[in-house]
Amino acid sequence: MAKHRQKKKVLAKEIAIERINYLFDIAGREYSDNPGKSDRYVSLAKKIGMRYRVSIPSELKKRMCKGCGSFLTPGGNCRVRLKGGFLLITCIKCGKVQRYLLPEEENPSVPLADK
Repeated sequence: MAKHRQKKKVLAKEIAIERINYLFDIAGREYSDNPGKSDRYVSLAKKIGMRYRVSIPSELKKRMCKGCGSFLTPGGNCRVRLKGGFLLITCIKCGKVQRYLLPEEENPSVPLADK
């Protein structure tokens, strides 16, 4: 009986990940027409992740604001900058700044001769 329950949980988590990816895909397509719907899709994806205890992939986490929860589109509602080996993403709605460390091979602040 325990194995059957375990299979159900694994299957539910796989479906949740598929739904999260699909919601972010729809949010990206819908942003130009209706940014409010895109924000709603992102909030639904976040709720699905919490409900099934599934983490949202890091490449998708960078597409949502941690302050206001909106769908971030570079040039639309967020500003993207490279500064001191970091990727800075600033939400224009709420002003929240997210900093991501760039990998060493992409890090423009470290000269290659020092390695």
